[in-house]
This record gives sequence, C-alpha cells and structure tokens, in this order.
Amino acid sequence: MILTAHQPVYLPWLGLFHKIALADLFCYFDIAQYQTKDYNNRNKIKTHSGEIWLSVPVESKDHFEKTVGDIRIVQNGWQRKHFKSIQLSYQKTAYYGDYIEGLEAVLVGQLFETLSELNLKMLRFLMNCLGLKTPIVKASDYAFQGAKSDLVLDMCLQLKADVYIFGAQGRTYADVEKFRASGVEPCFQDYRHPVYRQLHGEFLPYLSVIDLLFNEGPNSHQTLLSGNVTRAELPAGPATSPQGS
Repeated sequence: MILTAHQPVYLPWLGLFHKIALADLFCYFDIAQYQTKDYNNRNKIKTHSGEIWLSVPVESKDHFEKTVGDIRIVQNGWQRKHFKSIQLSYQKTAYYGDYIEGLEAVLVGQLFETLSELNLKMLRFLMNCLGLKTPIVKASDYAFQGAKSDLVLDMCLQLKADVYIFGAQGRTYADVEKFRASGVEPCFQDYRHPVYRQLHGEFLPYLSVIDLLFNEGPNSHQTLLSGNVTRAELPAGPATSPQGS
C-alpha cells in the first residue's frame, strides 16, 4: 500500500494533488504544529495585476503549543472577500462556470470554526474536481508516536504502508535505512511544475490549484501529472524513487 501525508493547507498547490494521485491512501496530518507565514492558512491566486495572497484570519496566539487542528478561525467576513477576489480574477477563464458554484458552496456556504475543518472540506471538493478518489484518514484519529522521521515511520506502520511518498524536503530528515529495515520503502517527490494556459499575462507557477481548474477544466488532472511520474511508474524496489512534488 502506497501512503502519503501532508498537513492541512488552504487552497493547496498542484504538487500536493500529484502526491495524492500517486497514493492508495492519504493521511491528513492535522497533528502537525501550526506554522505562521506558511501555507496552513493562505495561498496565492493570479489577478490582472499579478499574484496575491488569500489569507484566512486565525487565532494564532501561543501557536507553538498548538497543532493545526487546534487553530480557530476569526469570523470577520473573510469568506466573502476571498470569494469576491476569486470571482474577479477568474470570471473570464474558460471553465469558470464549471467550478464557481461548487467553490462558493464550500467557501461561503457555511462557517468553519477551525482551520482544519475548512481545509479538509476544501481538499475533498478540489479532489473531486480533479477526479481523485484516494481515501483520506485523519492523523488525529490515531496515536502516532515519535518525532520527525520516527513519527512518519510509525504512521506508516500503523497504517500498514509498504511505500511512503515524502515531499522533497523529506530528504533532509528521513532515516531511509530505518524505513527500509522496517519494510517501508521511502520515495521522494520533486515536482516539475507544468506550464498551462493562464489569463493576465506571463505564466506564474506555484499558485493554488484553482488557477489550474479554472483555466484547464477537465484537462487539469492530466496537466498536473504531465512531466512527472505517474502511479504506474512508481518504483517496485529500493533502487529508485519517484520524481514529483
């Protein structure tokens, strides 16, 4: 069984969905420590004047003592502001009409008390738009033990994974030999960002996946995989590792 995981992020970028597409199971790692000025509560979209951040306001006091799952959202009308920015930025894209109502239902249709609840709801919606059916489990429903590499390995063992897909940063902390000794093959993703059609001038990478969806519609799944390994190309043994994000 191929496993991957990631902490909750807002309006995720393409690379996360590439990892999910390669996996048999995705662990929503809501027990990670909350990071300020990171992607837990913000991401970028493209406007007529360039990229902008959409940031969810949160109660981040004492965040070093909190997991992402503990972070509460500040209810100050941010949802309508985000939705309006998305409307203005993408209303002239080819597939705006295919996704805007569904996005509105998630983003504006209900109030979310916690950041984790919002991000999980959004993740499920975006996966559905991309045709990704990978099952999701939440780390908070388990009792994973350890820190860094050992924590990831314990997650793999409890979830009975044979292969684990790290992000590229996993190379800096993964104990590869310990994984292999435990019967889990570690793989590392180095995502090659595709170029696709965009409005508003020169192509900008590393935006929220909604930029891809509005511009490429049903071609989005194929586009985010293009130039990267696919599920069928994952290594069968320890000698190689997948390239991706």
